[in-house]
Amino acid sequence: MCGIAGFMYADRQHPVDPETLVAMAAIQYHRGPDGFGYQRMDGIGLAHARLSIVDLDQSRGRQPFVSTDGKLMLTKNGELYDYQRIRADLTSRGDRFQTKSDSEMIMHLYPRTGLDKMLTHLRGEFAFALFDKEQDRLMLVRDRFGIKPLYWTQVNGVLVFGSELKVLFAHPDVPREFDPQGTFHQLMQTIVPGSTAFKGIHQVKPGHYLDIKRVNGQLQISEQKYWDMPFPEASERSLEYDENEWIEAVREKLLEAVQLRLEADVPVGCYLSGGIDSCSIIGLAAAARQNPVKAFTIGFDNKAYDESEIATEMAQSAGADQDIMMLDASHLYDNFVETLWHTERTIYNTLGVAKLLMSRHVRNVNYKVVLTGEGSDELFGGYPAFRRDMFLHGLDHLSQGERTEWEKLLAEQNKLFKGAMLAEDEIHNAALESKIGFTPSCLQPWLASAARVPDILNTDLLSQLKGYDPGAAIAAQLDGDRLKNRHPLDKAQYVWIKTMLEGQILTWGGDRVDMANSMEARPAFLDHHLAELAAKVPPSLRIKGKTEKYILREAMKGLLPEVLYKREKFAFMAPPAHTDKKKWNAMRELSSNYLSESAIKDAGLLSVEGVDALFKSHDDPSITAATQNKLDAVINHMLGVQILHKQFVAEDIPTLAKKRAQELGWHA
Repeated sequence: MCGIAGFMYADRQHPVDPETLVAMAAIQYHRGPDGFGYQRMDGIGLAHARLSIVDLDQSRGRQPFVSTDGKLMLTKNGELYDYQRIRADLTSRGDRFQTKSDSEMIMHLYPRTGLDKMLTHLRGEFAFALFDKEQDRLMLVRDRFGIKPLYWTQVNGVLVFGSELKVLFAHPDVPREFDPQGTFHQLMQTIVPGSTAFKGIHQVKPGHYLDIKRVNGQLQISEQKYWDMPFPEASERSLEYDENEWIEAVREKLLEAVQLRLEADVPVGCYLSGGIDSCSIIGLAAAARQNPVKAFTIGFDNKAYDESEIATEMAQSAGADQDIMMLDASHLYDNFVETLWHTERTIYNTLGVAKLLMSRHVRNVNYKVVLTGEGSDELFGGYPAFRRDMFLHGLDHLSQGERTEWEKLLAEQNKLFKGAMLAEDEIHNAALESKIGFTPSCLQPWLASAARVPDILNTDLLSQLKGYDPGAAIAAQLDGDRLKNRHPLDKAQYVWIKTMLEGQILTWGGDRVDMANSMEARPAFLDHHLAELAAKVPPSLRIKGKTEKYILREAMKGLLPEVLYKREKFAFMAPPAHTDKKKWNAMRELSSNYLSESAIKDAGLLSVEGVDALFKSHDDPSITAATQNKLDAVINHMLGVQILHKQFVAEDIPTLAKKRAQELGWHA
């Protein structure tokens, strides 16, 4: 895992400033502290900050790579698996590799197959920029699920890109201004796919690439999709199937994904919580390794949210060497500002802070690679919102009385997370219902939060949002062809994958807080071979009756302790602020700085009166715990936009980036 950066001018003769390339690498030093490099060619420059995981030889693995014939230039972030087999095959066909890096195979596959066919061979999590000099073509490619970030913008005849927003802002031509719609979505938690909080700054969407060509002195940009979650149409699903065959297939594909991700030239550990996702990963990893696997667990001082005890049972069962980091939840706000610098978006829960502290701990004990359980809920229907959509829309045989009973049971089982994981009240959005057939339960809590956003926005921003429908904006970015004629559970999972997985779990719950401490996380469940199988698993085997992730439970039954096998989904999150007086006081202390009247007026994003009114609503003793959960999230988002404004708009990022380069001794 590394950090990438670069820029391309419409004018081939435009000089490329090497100091800017170095500064763009230096501002993301945390992503790649093991070295940096840059290359220039015909009005384009690429840069790279390296975290060495495969091929530790610094002289060989340094990027950007330039092909021996000088026609290709590459900078890549991430890991590609099964590269040894592909390298051996290409070598037998006459190719000669200069390194043992997984990245170099892109330089050999592309001339043989072209980009689209090459992408079918790439397995893993990645983002890369590949420049083809002969075609005068730059390709910005992001992995299938968006595990690795990739941002871009076009301004004043130059396209600028990088692994993080701050990398783009290190380029002197890139403006730093909040976008009204982006601000709205930061305050409601769910962003529009492909967008950011900042005006003119975009993300390459998961499973897509940006194709940039210079034509008649102009940059010609097109966005191309190369992969999407392949849920079959309902008519293509057979009503008759062999359950055991599906169980065996899931077990086989997951084991293969884990084994591939254990490959590295450095030690590999595992994150371990109390869910069957991470427990399955560590169980398989422990069985596949000769030595005990290192297991890293987060524990909270609030017993209602702490999973360390059940995680310990799994660690003991697998013979893992467990390392538990116990956290006083009241101290999470002490690290909130630092976490926002890395997430570059707002967070609704301080779990993101806890994970940043965990990745720091992992690096401090000399590990820089871990396997994680992210993606299991998305593939196998693990979230309570999926169960709700299944029995409301996917089980025609249920009577209304049974639906009411099941919903009551679901609410009781998830009462800690009501208002966050499940909406307090039913929410409907016309645009989403027109496109999907119903408003997915996973979006309803955040659509409920959206109703509060106009009251806390600055009047100038609010006037620019007249008539804006955030649900419609999200719906517009969903591929209708992938939703048409699909089972309701498929639709619900697809929407979550396109919104919450990429925009939340893989961002402030994944790459950004892990790479903040130069630590690589590998989510084995998001292997696309496993995902393509999971999409075809019958919905009734993903959620069987009231049991979520049924097929995964059965596939992993042999290695899970009984208490884990029978355990229902428990959302892994930090205790919200209202659950602990010390934590609430810590949040209010941070608010006294960032949500003060002067701070709000300086940023020009929020309304002083609206912020005060929201705090008063939270202090109302008559509100429910679910409403408190929702208001806690909105408060975190208000803090977030204020902090982001100070860090990325008020701060002179180009100067900061050059200063960072000087401190590191990185220079052109």
